[in-house]
Amino acid sequence: MNPWYAAYTILGSAAFLSSLPMIWVYSRLSGRFKRGWKERLGFLPRERSIRDSRIWIHASSLGEVRVAGAIVAHLEDFVPDARMMLSVTTDHGFESAKIAAQYIPVVHAPLDFLFSVRKALSFARPEVMVFLETEIWPAWIVEARRRGIRCALINGRISPRSIRWYRRFAPFFRNVLEGMDVCSMITEEDRRRILSMGADPAKVKVNGNAKYDLLSRQADTSTIPKMREILNLTPSDLVFVAGSTREGEEEMVLDVYERLRTTFPGIVLILAPRHIARTPRIESLLRQRSLEYQIRTQLSRRGVKRTAPILILDSFGELFNAYGVGSINFCGASLVPLGGQNPMEAAVWGKAVFYGPSMDDFLDAKILLEKEGAGIEVKDVADFSEKAISLLRQTDRMAYLGERARRAVVANHGAAKRHAGVIAGLLKGAP
Repeated sequence: MNPWYAAYTILGSAAFLSSLPMIWVYSRLSGRFKRGWKERLGFLPRERSIRDSRIWIHASSLGEVRVAGAIVAHLEDFVPDARMMLSVTTDHGFESAKIAAQYIPVVHAPLDFLFSVRKALSFARPEVMVFLETEIWPAWIVEARRRGIRCALINGRISPRSIRWYRRFAPFFRNVLEGMDVCSMITEEDRRRILSMGADPAKVKVNGNAKYDLLSRQADTSTIPKMREILNLTPSDLVFVAGSTREGEEEMVLDVYERLRTTFPGIVLILAPRHIARTPRIESLLRQRSLEYQIRTQLSRRGVKRTAPILILDSFGELFNAYGVGSINFCGASLVPLGGQNPMEAAVWGKAVFYGPSMDDFLDAKILLEKEGAGIEVKDVADFSEKAISLLRQTDRMAYLGERARRAVVANHGAAKRHAGVIAGLLKGAP
């Protein structure tokens, strides 16, 4: 056993077992990771559909679940008998996967310590183990390879923030990446980063971002009138959507909104925090500023309509469609140093997209948008306000930039099919 891996398994297992009681209490008090504990410990459901799966796809959360959906559709074209299963880390991702996957069995992902992964792999015994995006789990990968299971990192990305951490433990990750049969990355920069971690150049490919294929299918313009009806908006209303905001950003967004309101008094703000558990904190900020607001879940009550100029989107899964009714859209986690959120989710609706300077996790999307002239970077409240007011005054330019943004998404189709082809190539006897 490699000494680096031996140290990881010994220390990791000891840390997990010693902290297990605290983790259990935390899950009960916070509600996070409350379900699926047996599966997280490796005790998968004793179902034939799991035992017979040839491909096990692991997606961490909702975003990766959606990528998995796009890839699975093409995999079924390549290999009609490619029986699959899907594992998910987060509870929200699990619920979404159960709805989206339909006939594909979905389980909670085993924790990355020796007992869990050995127990799970011994029962499932897939031919191919697929990890999506940044899911590099050492014990899982090494133990899969020991059983002769082929491993792939698909739609892989390594952010500038995470690569610094990976490089500190380069000898360890070099050993882990030896277990990968292929790393199918999003961009050339992702390729360079994973090579610097020790990946074999012969195993690394660049195939684009599968999320772009998925977004085009999801952006159904017929949902816009329904979204306007739910939010009590008319086609002529100006709407400022601030999506996936994080701690410290809401104050800046509200500063921008108040400046916009002096020029456009009727503008509506839809504020969607990345973590809806922070809704009370945002309500407190709004009360401090004496700003009138409503909460999205309140609109589900009979006879309740949005009348306040500010709406907090405290519901799961609606932000994507909310971007479709935005006049200007902002993608959060970017005015604070947290790497940004996917600006293509707004761009695919034909909208110019605003974001801050911290876009490390979505540099490929940022580059594509700015190449089309449709991505608008803002450095602070004053810069954001000035650029937003200027664009809202120029409706023709706003429409033009929106079309350029949509074109940036559509022009990059085909990645999901390429990634699916890589997986199919690892299956024994696949065409």
